[in-house]
Amino acid sequence: MMPQRVRLQHQVAIQHPNSIVGCQVRREPLDSTERYTRWINNLTQEQLLTQVFTSHGPTVIMPTWFCSREWFFHVGKFDEGGKGVPEDLLFFYEHIQKGGEVFRVNRCLLLYRYHPQAATHSVLEGTIWNHRVRFLEDRVLSSWTSFTIWNAGKQGKKLYRSLSPANRKKVIAFCDVDEKKITKGFYTYEESEERPKPKVPVCHFRDAAPPFIICVKLDLTGGVFEANLDMLNLKEGMDYYHFN
Repeated sequence: MMPQRVRLQHQVAIQHPNSIVGCQVRREPLDSTERYTRWINNLTQEQLLTQVFTSHGPTVIMPTWFCSREWFFHVGKFDEGGKGVPEDLLFFYEHIQKGGEVFRVNRCLLLYRYHPQAATHSVLEGTIWNHRVRFLEDRVLSSWTSFTIWNAGKQGKKLYRSLSPANRKKVIAFCDVDEKKITKGFYTYEESEERPKPKVPVCHFRDAAPPFIICVKLDLTGGVFEANLDMLNLKEGMDYYHFN
């Protein structure tokens, strides 16, 4: 860590006692996990709370966390279930459920080394997926009456199938840019026990109705997806959430 880390994070934590305070990081090697590192370092203050549902996990990463001992015990300590438990994600979710805030000191205060033996690689993707879906349902979908899933491909369909039956019924459409999917016009939920099997319309994103749960990865299309989203003049955290 950089010499001024404790002082700068402590200053923020004193002002916001119910918060987790993070910081920006530099990777070692420099070019490891470039997309992830850009995401960690460039989220806005609002996005530290709106982008908590993505596959990247906590919006301030655990090696940078700074919080009061009192708040740590209030949240409930770490899940010590052992290898394969995403303890940072579970603690972070619990922190948010209890009304905790998230801040980041916009200075690079930590050198974050990448190595293939890191414990993070032992956590199964399916485990994290299930926690993320339940958290999304609790925090967002429970208060929505209907919504559109942005991505009629693999990730969008996977989210649809993972939802509780009540939330699945709220999905009014999938939207996409893929002409083939749009021309087909609908997605049939083949695994359903219902008869007839549910069919969900597929439309172009310009014809879709918000709010959206977006299952498209950020920072991968050379700005094309981001430009499409900007075109709709929507507000993140109200009209859409990222679940990429």
